[in-house]
Amino acid sequence: MKWLILRRISQLTILTLFLLGPLAGIWIVRGNLAGSMTLGVLPLTDPLALLQTMVAGHTPATTALFGALIVMALYLFVGGRVFCAWICPVNIITDSGEWLNKRLGFKHAGSTGPGLRYWLLAMVIVLAGLTGMATWETVNPTNVMARSLIFASSGAIWMAAFLFIMALLIKGGWCRICPTGALYSLLGYASLLKVSATNRENCDNCKACYQVCPEPQVLVDPLKTTTISPVIRSGQCTNCGRCIDVCGQDVFRFASRF
Repeated sequence: MKWLILRRISQLTILTLFLLGPLAGIWIVRGNLAGSMTLGVLPLTDPLALLQTMVAGHTPATTALFGALIVMALYLFVGGRVFCAWICPVNIITDSGEWLNKRLGFKHAGSTGPGLRYWLLAMVIVLAGLTGMATWETVNPTNVMARSLIFASSGAIWMAAFLFIMALLIKGGWCRICPTGALYSLLGYASLLKVSATNRENCDNCKACYQVCPEPQVLVDPLKTTTISPVIRSGQCTNCGRCIDVCGQDVFRFASRF
């Protein structure tokens, strides 16, 4: 469970940094996951929030542009949807719902195809253009939860409950349709750090990796098509490391896309 533990430490540490200011007066980070300033010198901007602002017809601040470039450069290196597995607090709730589903032996009421997230991404961008506002940011579950926690409102509880029930009933929950994850996945296609089935000849078809992977469709080619690269090139991979944790044959590891 090494990678799972490291992911939880990362998620909780980042959430704590955002909360230290409003709750304890220790302002290491100001803002939220849509846009923040660390130690007064490092701007970070969600590329989707910036894209909506520009499509809506507004000129973003220079710090916002610079912050988005920093974020995009980072995810082009470590993998676009690393945000989903290592930073986004919603992932903790979604994973908890999935865990309880398996413990109780529930059958998911349904599932959504990964393509739906790209349709929602397109709708978010079109909506910004039609309304002249970054409308999605007012209802984005990640930002709603962050704002609610900062202002100690009950919204965080209700949103967490909604996301938990969604993950309990629908395979993949919110993470399967999130437009933010869709945009980061586009960066992930070109990212340098990838999961690789380097020792795929050791695979004994136990299917453990398929059972834990939030995007099991990305495992098919490197495992079952030995004429192509063992690297998981899909941007939908979150680089969560679950497959590495559960594989008893040490098939997977992190590697360069090359």
